[in-house]
Amino acid sequence: MSEQVLTDCFFDNFDLHPSLLAGLHESGFLRCTPIQALTLPVALAGRDVAGQAQTGTGKTGAFLVAAMQRLLTVPALAERKETDPRCLVLAPTRELAIQIDKDFKNLGRHTGLKSALIYGGVDYDKQREQLRGGVDIIIATPGRLIDYFKQHVFSLRAVDVMVIDEADRMFDLGFIKDVRFLMRRLPPRDRRLGLLFSATLSYRVLELAYEHMNNPEKLSAETESVTASRVRQSVYFPATEEKMPLLLNLMLAADVQRSIVFVNTKIAAERVTTRLERHGLRVGALSGDVPQKKRQKLLERFQRGEVDVLVATDVAARGLHIPAVSHVFNYDLPNDPEDYVHRIGRTARLGAEGDAISFACDLYAMGLPDIESFIAQKIPVATVTPDLLVPPPKRERAAHPADVQNAVDDAADAAEVASAAKTGADKPKRRRRRSGGRGRGNKGGSAPAVPAPDAQ
Repeated sequence: MSEQVLTDCFFDNFDLHPSLLAGLHESGFLRCTPIQALTLPVALAGRDVAGQAQTGTGKTGAFLVAAMQRLLTVPALAERKETDPRCLVLAPTRELAIQIDKDFKNLGRHTGLKSALIYGGVDYDKQREQLRGGVDIIIATPGRLIDYFKQHVFSLRAVDVMVIDEADRMFDLGFIKDVRFLMRRLPPRDRRLGLLFSATLSYRVLELAYEHMNNPEKLSAETESVTASRVRQSVYFPATEEKMPLLLNLMLAADVQRSIVFVNTKIAAERVTTRLERHGLRVGALSGDVPQKKRQKLLERFQRGEVDVLVATDVAARGLHIPAVSHVFNYDLPNDPEDYVHRIGRTARLGAEGDAISFACDLYAMGLPDIESFIAQKIPVATVTPDLLVPPPKRERAAHPADVQNAVDDAADAAEVASAAKTGADKPKRRRRRSGGRGRGNKGGSAPAVPAPDAQ
């Protein structure tokens, strides 16, 4: 891909609807990214597109602009009912669907178009009522959407635009049968606009496109590499027991803020999270077993900078919209070369630079040749020096205010008991302990020692 992040093609160059153009301008979008400059002239002319571009290069903006422009300028089906959506956007993960909906609300703020965000793990009845109330655009993961469709909550007869985002991931996650189910129930391909976008366009993805789309034009913003040129890649070859001290030393040396550590299993995520927390880092773990509400809150905290490190399985490899990630650590190399591309795509987004550091050890090291073959380049090897293998000292957790006050109360209790023993008075009552700390009676250890008042 070209080193330039934005092209000389302006959104003003297209004959966009005034309300859509106003939303683009207010959101700060004036010039197109390479994939937008390639695909918008084709899509706005009403021709189907199969687009390929690296993660974080503006694919979402490309298909949202094309979809909204069509809905605003092409009359709806005359027989359309209120519960018949005009645009369907399918995403493989909840996080990606959520981000697409946010981008739609941002860019389409003046269009008057309504969207429904549909995915599993949240209130079932609330989403169903939203669909029954009537929407223009449905942004969804396939599973729950098909559930509502089979209940006749909505129909697909009036769909003018069909979008599939991250199509290759649909195959990886086993959603392709659901995608085909929905596409077979759409209006004829010559009566709708089909847009398919992906970071990789494999044979199976192109087969899907040519089967269900109207002679789509294949457009790619890639030239020499499927990985972003601004990602500084490196690979270490540590022993298994050396991985954790190596990770800690690399993090502390770089003073990383807002980084992602990828692992392959939930157990590994829990173990790495615990170790990083012991060294004073603010860490959150993200895996498929984390409930949706908790997952979304964690991502929001991560985006706000309240969490330094996100330890994640591949459930988070796509759909995270975090432009400021500086480092991606592949604590475990992924089993699938395509997952490597999407993992390191979390950094160096939209022109920024970033580092992708991988550890090749255990059974996962066997996948390194496949990864290098897939990205068509050798990953530079970094040396594991002795100083990187010395475990750094643990940072003490800052004392909770309740811990300090409990310690003061304990010292006062001890002083009163000693005084009562000397005078023969009754044993004083113990002060009530405050919650929130790690003092006596709470798990996590005893309260910090504080000198008695008479000894200060």
